Amino acid sequence: MAKSKIHTIRERNAIVENIIKAMVERKGFLLIGHKNPDEDCIASMVAFAILLTKFDKRVQIFIDGEIPRNVHYLANICMYNAIRIVSSRQRLAPGIDTIIACDTPKPSMLDITPAIQKRLKSKKVIRIEVDHHLGADSSYIGDPGYRFVTEASSSSELVGILALKLKARRDVLGQFVIADPLSRNFVLAVLTGIIGDTNMGKYLKSRREKKYYALFSSIYNDILMKTTVRDSNFTNIEQVYGELQKLSEKEAKCYGYIIQKQQLSSSVGYIVLSRKDMSHLTKEYDRETITNVTKSIVNDLAEISQKVGIIAFPEKNDTTELIQFRMRRSHNFKEFDLRKILEIFSISNGGGHEGAIGFRFPASDMKDPEGYMAKLVERLEQEIG
Repeated sequence: MAKSKIHTIRERNAIVENIIKAMVERKGFLLIGHKNPDEDCIASMVAFAILLTKFDKRVQIFIDGEIPRNVHYLANICMYNAIRIVSSRQRLAPGIDTIIACDTPKPSMLDITPAIQKRLKSKKVIRIEVDHHLGADSSYIGDPGYRFVTEASSSSELVGILALKLKARRDVLGQFVIADPLSRNFVLAVLTGIIGDTNMGKYLKSRREKKYYALFSSIYNDILMKTTVRDSNFTNIEQVYGELQKLSEKEAKCYGYIIQKQQLSSSVGYIVLSRKDMSHLTKEYDRETITNVTKSIVNDLAEISQKVGIIAFPEKNDTTELIQFRMRRSHNFKEFDLRKILEIFSISNGGGHEGAIGFRFPASDMKDPEGYMAKLVERLEQEIG
């Protein structure tokens, strides 16, 4: 059946609602695109993946070829946001229950392996589709009710619209403690796709396409103004495009500073950042960069140890200082429910699920974070056995 645009607001809202419900309820996501992916294909997959990480989901992107050099910063964003990019030379992580096809006109153009094809046919898998290619030579890939396929400047624009809809869902954002789905890296990925498919906006056709292009450019410009020191606004999108690559390089430097402090026991990889460390980091990097990198590092510590990763660091807000702990279980280690730690140590200010938890203490109540980490690691070793 040839793809056609979504004709009514009611139908579009129903599709968006179904996709948001899947993002909330499903656990393992695989994003796929077309063969020889262009900027929009890669950017739409990365943007959607960034959204999913805000829900603490397991996310993989399949790209079998080389990522174009001009958008290689998107691969760096994935690295520092715990998003795994895999090729046919690597084994997919298990537990995939949702596959998202981005920017692909028809099934025959999908960049997939026989193993992914088998999963696409599974009745246990939900197939979501985000695409702007319409017409006689197209055909649907996603399940009915999950096809966000309609007129747009790019598939990345549609992912951006999905995030705008999500931003209005305060119930969902509150449930997962998401401050704002429109983070810098997300808007960066969306803009990359729009820019790539429209040649810096030159090929925009309709008033609606121009509206969303201007909207996301404005949002990104505002974000950059908050995270960089500048005397004036960016005057054109080319300046924005150049600045975004500099910010992704900062994440790499932040990651390098923190990961060098890792320690390993037999089953646990862990890091304790001091006030001096955080003073240095907050002078050099904005809060979003530090948050993204610490999330990525605790995931990497879990995979390095093959059991559990933990990171602890002080964090100040306007009135108090807290000691934050993040703990994650390796994808291949499922014998221990991390929530048990909250019970063992009688931790009230914390939560999560069996594979990832977070908790915090007032800094005034914790004079020795390294000592507490040592007790935590020792007890984990006992429990893991």
